[in-house]
Order: sequence, then structure tokens, then C-alpha cells
Amino acid sequence: MAFAANCFPAAPVAVPTSRAQLPAARLRRQPCRPGPADGDRRYRDLMGEHAWNALAPAVRRRFAKRLAFGQSVVYQGEITETRMNLAGRLLVQAARLIGSPLPLEPKARGEAAVVALTADCGSEGQHWTRLYAWRRGFPQIVHSAKRFAGPTGLEEYVGYGVGVALTLHEENGGLRFRSAGYFLTAFGWRLALPDWLTPGRMVIGHDDLGGGRFAFTLQLTHPRLGELLHQVSQFNDTRCDDGAAAPRKDPWPCTAPCSPL
Repeated sequence: MAFAANCFPAAPVAVPTSRAQLPAARLRRQPCRPGPADGDRRYRDLMGEHAWNALAPAVRRRFAKRLAFGQSVVYQGEITETRMNLAGRLLVQAARLIGSPLPLEPKARGEAAVVALTADCGSEGQHWTRLYAWRRGFPQIVHSAKRFAGPTGLEEYVGYGVGVALTLHEENGGLRFRSAGYFLTAFGWRLALPDWLTPGRMVIGHDDLGGGRFAFTLQLTHPRLGELLHQVSQFNDTRCDDGAAAPRKDPWPCTAPCSPL
């Protein structure tokens, strides 16, 4: 599938952030600018050296890159599989109240999917914007932000004060983000949601497929209602244009920092 990615360099901008906002003391403070020569270590530090080194080399490469302020990167691909049970379909519709953070089509397959990433300098995290081009009607756009904060060191916010703490794991060379508690935030307060008010266990997967391709998997499983949602999308790896007139011999390295999916 056709693919395009662009990295737009800009002057680094440092945004003050108190260390109290960074949950894990072992995480290195990295301002909103290109990281050191050894790359962005935040995912690596959260996982630990053993689990990090067990990841496929291509996965490590993607998650060791960092966007600077003013840069963006776009991944283009397609949905290859979607399934939802009845409870999952009801959940997806109910989630419209908080901005539709879940894909709306229960049997999507073959539709185009686009993911754009930018730096969140306010929290030193990442903004994710996903676009699903459904066969009928307008495309669906999903916004979320990953922040290196909270008790696990990593959280994802979907808007309207709703978020989920995440833990990182290696599985067969791939990376897994697993939910570790949902919460609401408002006016500086944080409220942990009881299990009966949550959709259950969420697992987000990133697996390398070789040839500059990778799979993104989203799964929601409720302890009583079963698998609510399972979706798989495939994307092409990032190619960063360094302005050279001739094609690069090695198309994958970036001279400008790019962010992982």
C-alpha cells in the first residue's frame, strides 16, 4: 500500500516540567527536543534491559526514536481484521460520549488507516491522531495522548478526563501495552474507576512483520462479557526524507528524529 512520511525539523523548545510530574525516578528527564545519541530511552527504562533487548531490532529502533517540537510523522496502512460481540458494539456506541476513542465499524476490513504522531511538549509525551476511512460516511478521527506519568510510568488519555495506566511487556519479539487501571481526572483530582465501570483488560500490540512493515493490534476483553473488540491493522515503516536528490541506499534510517507507533 502506498505510504508517505514526513519529518519537519524545527528549533528545539524546552518546556519546564517539575520532576514531581515524572512518576518513575529511574526515567531520564528528556525535554521536548531530539534525544541523545543513544536515542529516546523512556520505553527502554520502563521495560528494563532484558525485556527491551528481547524485542525485535526493528521494534527497538522505532521506539527509540523521538519527535522534536514542530515535527510530525505519518504512518499509512489498512485495517486487516475487526470483530466485536454485541456488548462490544454497545460499548463503542456509548464511548461516543467521550469522543469515540474506539473504532466504530464492527466488521472493518480493507479500509485505509492513517496514524499521525506529534510531540506533546506540555507533558513531554506524544499526541496520537488516528484516521479510519470507512466505506460509508465520514472518516472517524480518534485522538489520544501518551504521557510518561502515573504509578506505572506510562498513561494514555483519550479525552474528557478519561485515561488508563499502561504497563510494557515483550512477547515473542513484539511490544505489548497492557492496561493497569482506568481513571478519571478533573480539576487536579484523580479518581480510580472500579472494575465494574471499566471495559476490562486492554492489550495494544506492536509486532514487526519484516520488510519495513508492522502490525498494530487492539484488544478489549471483559471478565464476564468476553472479547468485546479485536482489531488488527498493518502499517508501513517510516521513511524520512533527508532532502537527498538520489534515493538512499538504506531507506529506513532517519536523519531527522521520528517517533514510533
